[in-house]
Amino acid sequence: MPYLFTSESVSEGHPDKIADQISDALVDHFIAFDPQSKVACETMVTTGLVALAGEVKTTAYIDVQNIARDVINRIGYTKGEYMFDGNSCGVISAIHEQSPDINQGVDRTTEEEQGAGDQGMMFGYATNETENYMPLALNISHKILMELSAIRKEGKEMPYLRPDAKSQVTIEYDDNNHPQRIDTIVVSTQHDEFDTEDKMLQRIKEDIINILIPNVKISMSAANQALFTNDIKYYINPTGKFVIGGPHGDAGLTGRKIIVDTYGGKGAHGGGAFSGKDPSKVDRSAAYATRHIAKNLVAAGVADEILVQVSYAIGVAEPVGIYINTYGTAKINMSDGEIAKHVEKIFEMRPAFLIKRLKLKAPIYSEAAAYGHMGRTPETKEIVFYGSGGERVKKAVETFTWEKLDYVNQVKKVFGL
Repeated sequence: MPYLFTSESVSEGHPDKIADQISDALVDHFIAFDPQSKVACETMVTTGLVALAGEVKTTAYIDVQNIARDVINRIGYTKGEYMFDGNSCGVISAIHEQSPDINQGVDRTTEEEQGAGDQGMMFGYATNETENYMPLALNISHKILMELSAIRKEGKEMPYLRPDAKSQVTIEYDDNNHPQRIDTIVVSTQHDEFDTEDKMLQRIKEDIINILIPNVKISMSAANQALFTNDIKYYINPTGKFVIGGPHGDAGLTGRKIIVDTYGGKGAHGGGAFSGKDPSKVDRSAAYATRHIAKNLVAAGVADEILVQVSYAIGVAEPVGIYINTYGTAKINMSDGEIAKHVEKIFEMRPAFLIKRLKLKAPIYSEAAAYGHMGRTPETKEIVFYGSGGERVKKAVETFTWEKLDYVNQVKKVFGL
């Protein structure tokens, strides 16, 4: 019997995402000036205030206040009427040195023996229902908000837009788990004051359906474009007026949008957030590594859909275990347990090795802090960072390395594909 599945996304101006972006901007600046930095930063945002807390071990000194303000201004909170803007909000810091009890479990005499920064399990997932091997409902949800942000920043077609927004997409699947149509799209966007609420709702709904959605649709594959039928149910700002938003509407915290950051409820999640953490924290680095594995396995044709789990004990380099679930979609004559054994041979999962493989000791995290850490496009670029004393560092980096399909040939060879 057909069933419905829903995923949501939030914009870069959502209070929790503001917190994530500030935390990751701190991580990037610490790593830019000291690649060996150990960072665990949390951010809280509310009306007129940013609070920073956490633990850091580094030789770098950065101006955390200016970094936070730059992030807020870049997102678009630049007006006093928002009750939260980068130029006038307060910024307080309670960041202190990392506990030596934790650090002794991570640092080792040789880099290869580096222990995991914490215990826990991390999951990676991939499916072939989209071009970027991401779940379709989440993929569309992200695209809606990325396009909405682009329209807002251009300032022409929908000049009333403010930074805070959420989207939600519901897909109907058949008994074979193939998407059939988009059932429902929900978009709530913060906006300027209108003369009347009726005029506001009409204008926003028309613009979302006639301007935003067509731009999203043309960015999809032909097969997925066909899912955009005339029967989609739209709920646009369903509660009505949405002028008060961002940190003035709700407090925001780092790490509160972990399902948006990953797979929209598909697959599984180990519970650990990414933002604010350097790559020695396996919550982050191993989640990227398992996504890299899952994506390369699906792209190689091992299965249509794959979930990868890896687990660690704090201070221990070797994973406790690696688990594979193909949901019965495997295209090879192997059990999921046998596939896992082959994966262990292909992908070295000790923290030092996966950090090196994915080039994670680099200031690449700010870009991932909004619109999902997975399913993005890898790029090589140069980024400039400024220290508290005016010093300037230019870094050539590769972003989203865990999205590269660089192991497909090796996977095919091992699995005889």
